[in-house]
Parts: sequence; C-alpha cells; structure tokens
Amino acid sequence: MKVAYLDCASGAGGDMILGALVDAGASLDTLNETIASMGLPDCRLTADEVRRCGFRAIQVQVHAETTHDHRRLTEIFDLLGRTNLTDRQKELARRIFQRLAQAEAKAHGIDMEEVHFHELGAVDTIADVVGAVVGFDLLGIERVVASPIPTGSGRIQMAHGLVSVPAPAVAELLRGVPLAESRVEAELTTPTGAVLVTTLAEAFGPLPAMTIEQIGCGAGSRDLAEQPNLLRLLIGQAVEPADESASEVLADEVWLLETNLDDASGEILGHCVDRLWQAGSLDVWTTAIQMKKNRPGVMLSALCRAEDVARLESIVFGETPTLGLRRRLVQRHILRREAREVTTPWGTVEGKVRWLPDGQVRFSPEYESCRQLADRQGVALREVYEAAAKAFK
Repeated sequence: MKVAYLDCASGAGGDMILGALVDAGASLDTLNETIASMGLPDCRLTADEVRRCGFRAIQVQVHAETTHDHRRLTEIFDLLGRTNLTDRQKELARRIFQRLAQAEAKAHGIDMEEVHFHELGAVDTIADVVGAVVGFDLLGIERVVASPIPTGSGRIQMAHGLVSVPAPAVAELLRGVPLAESRVEAELTTPTGAVLVTTLAEAFGPLPAMTIEQIGCGAGSRDLAEQPNLLRLLIGQAVEPADESASEVLADEVWLLETNLDDASGEILGHCVDRLWQAGSLDVWTTAIQMKKNRPGVMLSALCRAEDVARLESIVFGETPTLGLRRRLVQRHILRREAREVTTPWGTVEGKVRWLPDGQVRFSPEYESCRQLADRQGVALREVYEAAAKAFK
C-alpha cells in the first residue's frame, strides 16, 4: 500500500500541501488543466523553489483575476460539476468544502446554506482544494497519516475583527485531532490547511512503518524566524508486519501529565485521583518520591488524550497545592481488545479479551463485575474470578 505522511511541524496551509505534492512529483501542468476546467477567470498555479531557514522547498502560488465574489456552497458544487475531475475526486472535493462550510457556520452561528464568506469562495481556496485532491491521486497515494498539528499562537486580523489563534473555523475543524504546542506568534494552520489534513488523513501520530520513496517540501508564504516554514510530505510503501499476529499490537500517542507534591494530604490526593478518572484519564497513579530537604513526597501522574489535557490540568491545579505541571507526548503500544461477557454458575461477568502478538487470546474479568456478583451471591471473590476464567475457555 502506498502511504503518505504529512509532517506538519510548521502547521498546514493549502499552498504548503500543494507545494509538497508538486515537489514530490505531481504534475503542475495536470493540476492547471484541471483547475482551468472550472472556468475560473485566468486562474493558474505557478511553482518556484524557495528557501525557508536555509532549507529548500517549493512554493505554489495561485494567480487569478481579482474579484470580490462571495460564493455559496451550492455555487462551488456547480463549479466542481463542470470540471474534468473523476467522480471519486468530485465526491472528495465536495466533502472537503462541506466540512469547511460546516465549520464556518458553527463558528458564526448560522445555517450552512447561509455561508458565503470570502474565505470559502476565494479562488485560491478552490484551487488549493481541487489541486490537492488531484495531486494525491496523481501520486497514487492510498492512505494518509499526519503528525499532530501546531496552530501557532497570538492574534490575527480577519474580516470580522481581531481573533485569537487558532481562528474559530480552524478550531472547529481540529476537534478531536491531536495538536502540537507552538509558541510561534503566527497563524500556522489555515482553514484550508486544516480541512485538507483532517479530511484526507486517516490517523494522526508518528511516522508509520514505511519505505520512503519520495519526499516533497511545500513552503508557506512567509519566512519564520523560529523555524523553517514548510510542510514535508513523505511517500512510500507501507511496511507490513512480519506476520499477521503482529498487527494485534497497535501504536498511538498520548499525553503524560506529572507533578511532584510534598504538601498534599492523602484525602486531597485521593479526591484528585477520583476526579481525574471521572474526567477521562486513560490511567492515573501515584509514586512515592524523596523531595528537597529530605521530605517524602508523591508524584501524581496521569495519561490522557490530547483533547483532555486542558481539563485534567485544570483539575490538578484546582484540587492540589501544586505550582506547576510537566507534560510530554509519549508513544505507546497497546494490544487489540474488546469487551466480552461470560456466564458463570452465579451469573454474568464482564471482562476484556485481548490478543497477544503471538496469536494467543486472553480474558481478564473486570474486578467490579466480579465483586458485585460475589456480594450478591454470597460467594468468595476468588471463586467468581476462577469461574469466569474457566467460562471463557
């Protein structure tokens, strides 16, 4: 399978994605032929080699007759209908524009049919989306994975006034997507970049196992002082597991939050741990440590997904005397698992089935399910555990 990895270290914009595709081998002439088929006045793409903090990249620019048209979604669909796009490409482009319209509608509190902002109808946005859809097809890419997305920081001036980064539509489009921290005071990810990455990518995380065949670098419009303003596109063949059982081990990225405490009572810590569990932590634990002046202390740790970081940090700051939290992105391997019930002589027990890398299947009864059944039936907890394990076999 041909897989592509979008390395969005400096965010994502439609021009950056187009530049990376052209640099990786997508034909600029073919992209221009497709864009010309929409009938937009004098619309064409150009590609130039530029430098960003000393690194080469391709900058793609859209050139078109200046207009002040504010197109609605139905008008853009009409434009797509006139192109020489394949049916699959048209469907994907429509889905991208529909998601963009939904995000704008949510941000402004209006119906999607009322969206006619210049951000949506601008010729360069249409060219970026159509060019990207065709470009991925030209390179034969079957699966897209992306890195966590940095949005930048600070404020930007928009038609509706001064807003914080990420802009409202960008934030809507990035719901559920892991974000990378960035202190660059600029808008690193645009609405077009956000909608393209989140629609095309099937997963977000580290570089997947692959044999790299092509690399494309797309440049953003400006040169950042802090880092190269470019997006890398790595394309190659996915490396299949050595055997089928290896596919039972899955990889993902989660956030680890930690703080050291030497002035929190056991009651405070216990309550905080309970709240962290209720707020969606994947795991919570404490570790006995030695702190300054030989004082015994506790390190409080919690694992969570990107969308839960802010909520969990707020709980720790509110419930404990801590003055600061450490956080870092960590990779983990997890076994494929699913919920399962088994029937014992005393009733049903819930548990989880997990598949080991060597193909073995194991069942683990849930403690709470076993405890409730043991209390209800007046039998030893150990007997319920043993019966549940035997029932699965």
